[in-house]
Amino acid sequence: MHKKNRIGKSLLIGSILAASSAPILAGGKIAIDDTRWISIGAGIRTSIASVSDAAPDGSSSASNFNLENMRLYVSGQATKDFKFYFGTDKIWGEYGVLDAIIQYEPGKKFNVWMGRMLTPADRIEMNGPFYGLTWGQYTVPLYPSDNDIGNGANGDAGTYGRDEGVTAWGTLGKFQYAFGIFDGYSGDTNQSDAPLYAVRLAYNFLDQEANPGYYTSSTYFGKGGDILTLAISAQSQDDGYGTVAQSGSFMGYAIDGLFEKPLAGGAAVTVEAEFKSFDVSTDAATPVFGMFDGDAYFASFAYLLGDTGGTGMYQPYVRYTSNEPTAGASSSLTEVGVNYVVSGHNLKLNLNLTNGDANASGIKADDTTTAVTFGMQFQI
Repeated sequence: MHKKNRIGKSLLIGSILAASSAPILAGGKIAIDDTRWISIGAGIRTSIASVSDAAPDGSSSASNFNLENMRLYVSGQATKDFKFYFGTDKIWGEYGVLDAIIQYEPGKKFNVWMGRMLTPADRIEMNGPFYGLTWGQYTVPLYPSDNDIGNGANGDAGTYGRDEGVTAWGTLGKFQYAFGIFDGYSGDTNQSDAPLYAVRLAYNFLDQEANPGYYTSSTYFGKGGDILTLAISAQSQDDGYGTVAQSGSFMGYAIDGLFEKPLAGGAAVTVEAEFKSFDVSTDAATPVFGMFDGDAYFASFAYLLGDTGGTGMYQPYVRYTSNEPTAGASSSLTEVGVNYVVSGHNLKLNLNLTNGDANASGIKADDTTTAVTFGMQFQI
Protein backbone atom coordinates (compact mmCIF):
# COMPACT_ATOMS: atom_id res chain seq x y z
CA MET A 1 0.00 0.00 0.00
CA HIS A 2 1.23 3.16 -1.71
CA LYS A 3 1.87 6.20 -3.67
CA LYS A 4 2.39 9.82 -4.73
CA ASN A 5 5.62 11.64 -5.46
CA ARG A 6 6.55 14.52 -3.15
CA ILE A 7 9.56 16.32 -4.58
CA GLY A 8 12.61 16.41 -2.32
CA LYS A 9 16.38 16.40 -2.13
CA SER A 10 18.12 13.08 -1.76
CA LEU A 11 21.56 11.55 -1.82
CA LEU A 12 20.61 10.27 -5.26
CA ILE A 13 20.96 13.83 -6.57
CA GLY A 14 24.71 13.59 -6.18
CA SER A 15 24.99 10.56 -8.42
CA ILE A 16 22.73 12.12 -11.05
CA LEU A 17 24.77 15.33 -11.11
CA ALA A 18 27.93 13.32 -11.56
CA ALA A 19 26.64 12.25 -14.96
CA SER A 20 25.02 15.54 -15.94
CA SER A 21 25.67 19.26 -15.83
CA ALA A 22 21.95 19.98 -15.36
CA PRO A 23 21.12 22.65 -12.77
CA ILE A 24 19.13 21.82 -9.63
CA LEU A 25 15.87 23.71 -9.18
CA ALA A 26 14.14 24.24 -5.84
CA GLY A 27 12.63 21.20 -4.18
CA GLY A 28 14.89 18.51 -5.66
CA LYS A 29 13.88 19.13 -9.28
CA ILE A 30 16.69 18.78 -11.81
CA ALA A 31 16.19 20.64 -15.09
CA ILE A 32 17.85 19.03 -18.09
CA ASP A 33 16.54 21.60 -20.56
CA ASP A 34 13.38 23.67 -21.06
CA THR A 35 11.27 20.50 -21.47
CA ARG A 36 13.01 17.65 -19.70
CA TRP A 37 13.40 17.32 -15.95
CA ILE A 38 13.80 14.79 -13.11
CA SER A 39 12.61 15.10 -9.51
CA ILE A 40 13.44 13.02 -6.45
CA GLY A 41 11.77 12.49 -3.08
CA ALA A 42 11.42 10.04 -0.21
CA GLY A 43 8.92 8.87 2.39
CA ILE A 44 9.20 6.96 5.69
CA ARG A 45 6.57 5.53 8.04
CA THR A 46 7.72 3.89 11.25
CA SER A 47 5.89 2.81 14.40
CA ILE A 48 6.06 1.05 17.74
CA ALA A 49 3.10 -0.93 19.06
CA SER A 50 2.22 -2.73 22.28
CA VAL A 51 -0.18 -5.59 21.49
CA SER A 52 -2.02 -7.49 24.21
CA ASP A 53 -1.47 -11.26 24.54
CA ALA A 54 0.80 -11.28 21.47
CA ALA A 55 4.06 -12.44 23.08
CA PRO A 56 5.23 -16.04 22.50
CA ASP A 57 3.88 -17.10 25.92
CA GLY A 58 0.37 -16.16 24.77
CA SER A 59 -0.40 -13.92 27.74
CA SER A 60 2.16 -11.11 27.76
CA SER A 61 2.01 -7.98 25.64
CA ALA A 62 4.35 -7.82 22.68
CA SER A 63 6.35 -4.73 21.72
CA ASN A 64 6.65 -4.45 17.96
CA PHE A 65 8.96 -1.97 16.22
CA ASN A 66 8.00 -1.60 12.56
CA LEU A 67 9.57 0.14 9.59
CA GLU A 68 6.29 0.19 7.72
CA ASN A 69 7.39 2.03 4.58
CA MET A 70 10.67 3.32 3.18
CA ARG A 71 10.08 4.81 -0.26
CA LEU A 72 12.17 6.59 -2.85
CA TYR A 73 10.27 8.58 -5.49
CA VAL A 74 11.73 9.42 -8.89
CA SER A 75 9.67 11.15 -11.58
CA GLY A 76 10.47 13.03 -14.74
CA GLN A 77 9.36 14.41 -18.07
CA ALA A 78 10.70 13.63 -21.54
CA THR A 79 8.28 15.81 -23.53
CA LYS A 80 5.30 17.97 -22.61
CA ASP A 81 2.94 14.98 -22.78
CA PHE A 82 5.19 12.05 -21.79
CA LYS A 83 6.34 11.56 -18.21
CA PHE A 84 7.45 8.69 -15.99
CA TYR A 85 7.27 7.71 -12.34
CA PHE A 86 9.35 5.16 -10.45
CA GLY A 87 9.01 4.22 -6.78
CA THR A 88 10.50 1.67 -4.38
CA ASP A 89 9.45 0.24 -1.02
CA LYS A 90 10.10 -2.64 1.37
CA ILE A 91 8.14 -5.55 -0.14
CA TRP A 92 7.96 -8.89 1.71
CA GLY A 93 11.12 -8.05 3.65
CA GLU A 94 13.12 -6.91 0.61
CA TYR A 95 13.41 -3.56 -1.15
CA GLY A 96 12.07 -3.60 -4.69
CA VAL A 97 10.06 -1.92 -7.40
CA LEU A 98 6.72 -0.59 -6.16
CA ASP A 99 5.73 1.54 -9.17
CA ALA A 100 7.16 1.88 -12.68
CA ILE A 101 4.88 3.90 -14.96
CA ILE A 102 5.16 5.54 -18.36
CA GLN A 103 2.61 8.37 -18.31
CA TYR A 104 0.97 9.90 -21.37
CA GLU A 105 -0.79 13.04 -20.08
CA PRO A 106 -2.00 15.36 -22.86
CA GLY A 107 -4.67 17.03 -20.71
CA LYS A 108 -7.24 16.78 -17.94
CA LYS A 109 -9.88 14.89 -19.91
CA PHE A 110 -7.91 11.85 -21.07
CA ASN A 111 -4.60 10.32 -19.98
CA VAL A 112 -3.01 6.88 -20.19
CA TRP A 113 -0.57 5.21 -17.81
CA MET A 114 1.16 1.91 -18.58
CA GLY A 115 3.42 -0.24 -16.42
CA ARG A 116 3.21 -1.25 -12.76
CA MET A 117 0.74 0.94 -10.86
CA LEU A 118 -2.18 1.11 -8.46
CA THR A 119 -5.24 -0.61 -9.87
CA PRO A 120 -8.34 1.67 -9.75
CA ALA A 121 -10.05 0.82 -6.47
CA ASP A 122 -11.64 2.33 -3.35
CA ARG A 123 -10.35 5.44 -1.60
CA ILE A 124 -8.24 3.67 1.01
CA GLU A 125 -6.34 1.87 -1.75
CA MET A 126 -5.92 5.06 -3.77
CA ASN A 127 -4.68 6.91 -0.66
CA GLY A 128 -1.76 4.67 -0.06
CA PRO A 129 -0.51 4.58 3.53
CA PHE A 130 0.76 8.17 3.44
CA TYR A 131 -2.55 9.92 2.65
CA GLY A 132 -5.05 8.20 4.93
CA LEU A 133 -6.98 9.83 7.75
CA THR A 134 -6.27 7.09 10.30
CA TRP A 135 -3.06 5.19 10.93
CA GLY A 136 -4.74 1.79 10.43
CA GLN A 137 -6.97 2.33 7.41
CA TYR A 138 -6.51 -1.22 6.03
CA THR A 139 -8.87 -3.11 8.34
CA VAL A 140 -11.50 -4.03 5.74
CA PRO A 141 -10.91 -6.69 3.06
CA LEU A 142 -8.76 -5.45 0.20
CA TYR A 143 -9.05 -5.95 -3.55
CA PRO A 144 -7.02 -8.76 -5.22
CA SER A 145 -4.17 -6.43 -6.19
CA ASP A 146 -3.42 -6.01 -2.48
CA ASN A 147 -3.77 -9.65 -1.48
CA ASP A 148 -0.83 -11.43 -3.16
CA ILE A 149 -3.00 -14.48 -3.91
CA GLY A 150 0.02 -16.25 -5.33
CA ASN A 151 1.72 -16.19 -1.90
CA GLY A 152 4.92 -14.81 -3.38
CA ALA A 153 5.06 -17.35 -6.20
CA ASN A 154 4.50 -17.00 -9.94
CA GLY A 155 0.96 -15.89 -10.58
CA ASP A 156 0.63 -13.19 -7.91
CA ALA A 157 -2.58 -11.20 -8.13
CA GLY A 158 -0.74 -8.08 -7.05
CA THR A 159 1.27 -6.49 -4.25
CA TYR A 160 0.51 -3.35 -2.22
CA GLY A 161 -2.41 -2.55 -4.54
CA ARG A 162 -0.20 -2.65 -7.63
CA ASP A 163 -0.27 -4.74 -10.78
CA GLU A 164 1.11 -4.63 -14.32
CA GLY A 165 -1.33 -3.16 -16.83
CA VAL A 166 -2.72 0.00 -18.39
CA THR A 167 -5.10 2.66 -17.01
CA ALA A 168 -7.00 5.42 -18.81
CA TRP A 169 -8.10 8.24 -16.52
CA GLY A 170 -9.30 11.80 -16.63
CA THR A 171 -11.55 14.54 -15.30
CA LEU A 172 -14.71 15.83 -16.96
CA GLY A 173 -15.88 18.80 -14.94
CA LYS A 174 -16.44 17.43 -11.43
CA PHE A 175 -16.57 13.83 -12.64
CA GLN A 176 -13.42 11.69 -12.39
CA TYR A 177 -12.88 8.30 -13.97
CA ALA A 178 -10.22 5.59 -14.17
CA PHE A 179 -10.48 2.34 -16.18
CA GLY A 180 -7.75 -0.30 -16.14
CA ILE A 181 -6.85 -3.75 -17.50
CA PHE A 182 -4.24 -5.76 -15.58
CA ASP A 183 -2.59 -9.17 -15.36
CA GLY A 184 -4.40 -10.05 -12.15
CA TYR A 185 -3.87 -13.62 -10.98
CA SER A 186 -2.11 -15.49 -13.78
CA GLY A 187 -1.26 -18.82 -12.16
CA ASP A 188 -2.33 -22.32 -13.26
CA THR A 189 -5.92 -21.62 -12.19
CA ASN A 190 -6.29 -18.99 -14.92
CA GLN A 191 -6.25 -21.39 -17.89
CA SER A 192 -8.10 -18.86 -20.07
CA ASP A 193 -5.53 -16.13 -19.27
CA ALA A 194 -8.41 -13.81 -18.34
CA PRO A 195 -7.30 -10.29 -17.31
CA LEU A 196 -8.35 -8.29 -14.27
CA TYR A 197 -10.67 -5.35 -15.01
CA ALA A 198 -10.78 -2.38 -12.63
CA VAL A 199 -12.73 0.89 -12.58
CA ARG A 200 -13.24 3.87 -10.29
CA LEU A 201 -15.85 6.59 -10.89
CA ALA A 202 -16.10 9.62 -8.59
CA TYR A 203 -18.15 12.82 -8.48
CA ASN A 204 -17.13 15.95 -6.56
CA PHE A 205 -20.37 17.63 -5.45
CA LEU A 206 -18.60 20.64 -3.91
CA ASP A 207 -14.98 21.68 -4.47
CA GLN A 208 -12.80 19.56 -6.73
CA GLU A 209 -10.32 17.34 -4.90
CA ALA A 210 -6.78 18.20 -5.94
CA ASN A 211 -4.66 15.07 -6.35
CA PRO A 212 -2.25 13.82 -9.01
CA GLY A 213 -3.66 11.24 -11.42
CA TYR A 214 -6.53 9.19 -10.04
CA TYR A 215 -5.03 9.08 -6.52
CA THR A 216 -6.95 10.25 -3.43
CA SER A 217 -6.58 11.47 0.16
CA SER A 218 -8.86 10.93 3.15
CA THR A 219 -8.20 14.34 4.69
CA TYR A 220 -6.87 17.67 3.48
CA PHE A 221 -6.62 19.09 7.01
CA GLY A 222 -9.09 21.80 6.02
CA LYS A 223 -6.85 23.08 3.19
CA GLY A 224 -8.79 21.48 0.31
CA GLY A 225 -11.98 23.54 0.58
CA ASP A 226 -15.47 22.13 0.98
CA ILE A 227 -15.25 18.45 0.00
CA LEU A 228 -18.14 16.09 -0.68
CA THR A 229 -17.16 13.24 -2.99
CA LEU A 230 -18.93 9.95 -3.65
CA ALA A 231 -17.31 7.17 -5.65
CA ILE A 232 -17.89 3.61 -6.78
CA SER A 233 -15.13 1.18 -7.69
CA ALA A 234 -15.28 -2.37 -9.02
CA GLN A 235 -12.92 -5.16 -10.03
CA SER A 236 -13.54 -8.52 -11.71
CA GLN A 237 -11.56 -11.43 -13.11
CA ASP A 238 -12.71 -14.75 -14.59
CA ASP A 239 -10.80 -17.92 -13.64
CA GLY A 240 -8.76 -15.82 -11.26
CA TYR A 241 -8.64 -17.74 -8.01
CA GLY A 242 -8.65 -21.13 -6.33
CA THR A 243 -6.96 -24.25 -7.68
CA VAL A 244 -6.84 -25.91 -11.09
CA ALA A 245 -9.54 -28.34 -9.92
CA GLN A 246 -11.62 -25.56 -8.33
CA SER A 247 -11.10 -22.43 -10.40
CA GLY A 248 -13.47 -19.56 -9.85
CA SER A 249 -14.08 -15.90 -10.56
CA PHE A 250 -13.93 -12.73 -8.49
CA MET A 251 -16.30 -9.75 -8.54
CA GLY A 252 -16.19 -6.95 -6.04
CA TYR A 253 -17.37 -3.38 -5.65
CA ALA A 254 -17.09 -0.59 -3.11
CA ILE A 255 -18.93 2.67 -2.50
CA ASP A 256 -16.94 5.29 -0.61
CA GLY A 257 -17.59 8.85 0.46
CA LEU A 258 -15.61 11.74 1.92
CA PHE A 259 -16.91 14.95 3.52
CA GLU A 260 -14.64 17.67 4.86
CA LYS A 261 -15.65 21.15 6.01
CA PRO A 262 -13.14 23.88 6.97
CA LEU A 263 -14.18 25.88 10.04
CA ALA A 264 -13.02 29.08 11.68
CA GLY A 265 -9.53 29.28 13.16
CA GLY A 266 -8.08 26.53 10.98
CA ALA A 267 -10.38 23.84 12.38
CA ALA A 268 -12.06 21.26 10.15
CA VAL A 269 -14.47 18.35 10.43
CA THR A 270 -13.94 15.18 8.36
CA VAL A 271 -16.25 12.22 7.79
CA GLU A 272 -15.25 9.18 5.73
CA ALA A 273 -17.24 5.98 5.08
CA GLU A 274 -17.23 2.95 2.82
CA PHE A 275 -19.29 -0.14 2.02
CA LYS A 276 -17.63 -3.04 0.23
CA SER A 277 -19.03 -6.30 -1.20
CA PHE A 278 -16.92 -9.17 -2.60
CA ASP A 279 -18.17 -12.32 -4.36
CA VAL A 280 -15.96 -15.32 -5.11
CA SER A 281 -17.86 -17.77 -7.30
CA THR A 282 -17.16 -21.42 -8.09
CA ASP A 283 -19.09 -24.55 -8.98
CA ALA A 284 -17.35 -26.50 -6.24
CA ALA A 285 -19.22 -27.17 -3.02
CA THR A 286 -16.23 -26.13 -0.90
CA PRO A 287 -14.15 -23.49 -2.70
CA VAL A 288 -10.52 -23.01 -1.84
CA PHE A 289 -9.83 -19.29 -2.05
CA GLY A 290 -7.71 -16.80 -0.19
CA MET A 291 -10.09 -13.94 -0.99
CA PHE A 292 -12.76 -12.56 1.32
CA ASP A 293 -16.36 -13.30 0.30
CA GLY A 294 -19.08 -11.14 1.86
CA ASP A 295 -19.72 -7.54 2.92
CA ALA A 296 -17.70 -5.04 4.94
CA TYR A 297 -17.88 -1.40 5.93
CA PHE A 298 -16.17 1.28 7.97
CA ALA A 299 -16.90 4.83 9.13
CA SER A 300 -14.49 7.47 10.45
CA PHE A 301 -14.97 10.87 12.07
CA ALA A 302 -12.24 13.42 12.76
CA TYR A 303 -12.07 16.96 14.10
CA LEU A 304 -9.04 19.15 13.44
CA LEU A 305 -8.67 21.49 16.41
CA GLY A 306 -7.04 24.24 14.38
CA ASP A 307 -4.37 26.64 15.59
CA THR A 308 -3.71 26.01 19.29
CA GLY A 309 -0.44 27.95 19.36
CA GLY A 310 1.95 25.02 18.90
CA THR A 311 4.08 23.82 16.03
CA GLY A 312 1.36 21.54 14.73
CA MET A 313 -2.38 20.90 15.01
CA TYR A 314 -4.20 18.06 16.78
CA GLN A 315 -6.72 15.95 14.85
CA PRO A 316 -8.51 13.44 17.11
CA TYR A 317 -10.52 10.75 15.31
CA VAL A 318 -12.53 7.56 15.77
CA ARG A 319 -13.07 4.74 13.26
CA TYR A 320 -15.26 1.63 13.34
CA THR A 321 -14.83 -1.38 11.02
CA SER A 322 -17.14 -4.37 10.50
CA ASN A 323 -16.45 -7.42 8.29
CA GLU A 324 -19.32 -9.84 7.60
CA PRO A 325 -18.18 -12.85 5.52
CA THR A 326 -20.64 -15.13 3.75
CA ALA A 327 -19.23 -18.11 5.66
CA GLY A 328 -17.59 -17.85 9.07
CA ALA A 329 -17.75 -15.43 11.95
CA SER A 330 -17.99 -11.65 11.59
CA SER A 331 -15.29 -9.38 12.97
CA SER A 332 -14.97 -5.76 14.00
CA LEU A 333 -12.38 -3.23 15.10
CA THR A 334 -12.51 0.20 16.75
CA GLU A 335 -9.65 2.67 16.44
CA VAL A 336 -9.43 5.84 18.55
CA GLY A 337 -6.48 8.11 17.88
CA VAL A 338 -5.05 11.55 17.33
CA ASN A 339 -2.85 12.92 14.54
CA TYR A 340 -0.39 15.68 15.37
CA VAL A 341 -0.11 17.46 12.03
CA VAL A 342 3.07 19.50 11.57
CA SER A 343 3.18 19.78 7.77
CA GLY A 344 0.14 18.05 6.30
CA HIS A 345 0.87 14.53 5.05
CA ASN A 346 4.57 15.36 4.83
CA LEU A 347 5.18 15.39 8.58
CA LYS A 348 2.78 14.07 11.18
CA LEU A 349 2.78 11.97 14.34
CA ASN A 350 0.05 9.55 15.41
CA LEU A 351 -1.04 7.89 18.63
CA ASN A 352 -3.88 5.37 18.50
CA LEU A 353 -5.59 2.59 20.42
CA THR A 354 -7.33 -0.28 18.63
CA ASN A 355 -9.57 -2.98 20.05
CA GLY A 356 -11.19 -5.81 18.12
CA ASP A 357 -10.69 -8.98 16.07
CA ALA A 358 -10.73 -7.70 12.46
CA ASN A 359 -7.79 -7.63 10.09
CA ALA A 360 -7.17 -6.65 6.47
CA SER A 361 -8.02 -10.12 5.17
CA GLY A 362 -11.55 -9.88 6.57
CA ILE A 363 -11.02 -13.09 8.53
CA LYS A 364 -11.85 -13.03 12.22
CA ALA A 365 -8.75 -13.24 14.42
CA ASP A 366 -8.49 -15.98 17.02
CA ASP A 367 -8.82 -13.50 19.89
CA THR A 368 -9.82 -9.92 20.52
CA THR A 369 -6.70 -7.82 20.99
CA THR A 370 -5.94 -4.34 22.23
CA ALA A 371 -3.01 -2.43 20.75
CA VAL A 372 -1.49 0.97 21.44
CA THR A 373 0.57 2.34 18.54
CA PHE A 374 2.75 5.42 18.12
CA GLY A 375 3.72 6.23 14.54
CA MET A 376 5.74 8.84 12.69
CA GLN A 377 5.44 9.81 9.02
CA PHE A 378 7.85 11.92 6.98
CA GLN A 379 7.97 12.84 3.28
CA ILE A 380 10.02 15.22 1.23
